Amino acid sequence: MFGAHVALAGTIFVSDPDIIGRIPYEWEYDVPSHCTPLTVDTVLTRSSDEAAAHVRAGRLAAFPTETVYGLGADAFQPEAVEGIFAAKGRPANNPLIVHLADRAQIDRVAAACPASADRLLARFAPGPITCIVPRHPGLPSVVTAELDTVGVRIPGHETAQAFLRACETPVAAPSANRSGRPSPTTWRAVQEDLDGRIACILQGNPTEAGVESTVVDCTADPPAVLRPGAVPVEALEDALGTVAVPDDEAEEDAPKSPGTKHRHYAPAARVHVIEDPTEADPAPAAAFIGFDPPPKGEFAAVRRPADVEAYAHAVFAFFRECDRAGCTDIYAQRVPPAGLGRALNDRLTRAAAR
Repeated sequence: MFGAHVALAGTIFVSDPDIIGRIPYEWEYDVPSHCTPLTVDTVLTRSSDEAAAHVRAGRLAAFPTETVYGLGADAFQPEAVEGIFAAKGRPANNPLIVHLADRAQIDRVAAACPASADRLLARFAPGPITCIVPRHPGLPSVVTAELDTVGVRIPGHETAQAFLRACETPVAAPSANRSGRPSPTTWRAVQEDLDGRIACILQGNPTEAGVESTVVDCTADPPAVLRPGAVPVEALEDALGTVAVPDDEAEEDAPKSPGTKHRHYAPAARVHVIEDPTEADPAPAAAFIGFDPPPKGEFAAVRRPADVEAYAHAVFAFFRECDRAGCTDIYAQRVPPAGLGRALNDRLTRAAAR
C-alpha cells in the first residue's frame, strides 16, 4: 500500500530509520511504520474555505463534527489518504469513513445504497450515523482497507458542512488523534496529538456528542450494529424494526468499521472500568469519573457527570486532562447499558484494554 518514499504537497514521509528515530507506541500493529511524517507547519484557521483548500491540494486538514474532530483527506487522492495512516500511526487494516456534504455525493463512493441505508440516512442524516454500503469500484481501496464495502456519513455540524461543501469532494476521515489515543473533542486536543504532522486544523467549538457516530452494516440482513455510538440502538430499532447487535467481545479479522478491532480511546494512564466506586483505590496519581461519589481519600482529579450525555461528552477530555496531570490510574464507573450508555461503556472497555 505504501511506497518507501511518499511525498504529499506540504508533507513529506520518509523510510530512513536514522531520520525516523522514534516510533510511537501506537504502531504496535501492522502499520506503515516505515513512513513517518517530517515536521511541517500546521496552520490554525477558523476559515472552512482555507481548510478545504488544503484538502483539495492533497494535504490533511482536521475539522470539527458533532461527534469528535476528524482528520480529512480527499478520498480520491490515494497518496493523501495514505498520509492519514502515517500521521496517525494508524493500522493499515483499519478502514476509513467517507464524509459527504449531502446525499448527492453517495453515488461517487457507493456502488449501491441498500434500502436500510436509505431509511437510516433519511431518519438520522445529517447526523452521527455511518452506513456501511457496497464500495464504488472507482473509490481507491486504501480508503476501505481493501474491503468491498465503505462507511458513509453526512455530518450535521454546521462547520463540518461548510468545510465539506468547500472541499467539493468526498472526504475520508478518521478521528483526528494519534492512533489508540482518546478521540479529540477540542481543536487543542488535535493540536496536542498532530501538531507538525498535518497541514491544517480548522478550529471550532468543543464537539457536542463526545462519542463517535454509530456504524451500521447495511449490507447485512438484518442490518448489524458494528460500533455503538451517538445514535442509540433503540432509535435504530425504531427506524428499521430489527437490527443485529453483535456480542461485545466479537472481533472481526477484517473489520468493516473503525473502532472495533484495535486498542482505542486509551490515555497513557491505565483505565479501570468499575461497577461500584468502592472498587477505586484513592492515590495522589489516581483519578475517578462516574455518577456516584468516589471513596474517601486523595484523587488527582474527580469528575461526576450529571447524566449519561454529560459523561459521554466529558470522558475523552477527562482522559486527556488526567494524562496532563500525570495520573497513572483512572477509575471509570460503568453506566446502565441503555441508550447512549451502550456506546459509553464500549469506549470505556476499549480504553481499558491492554
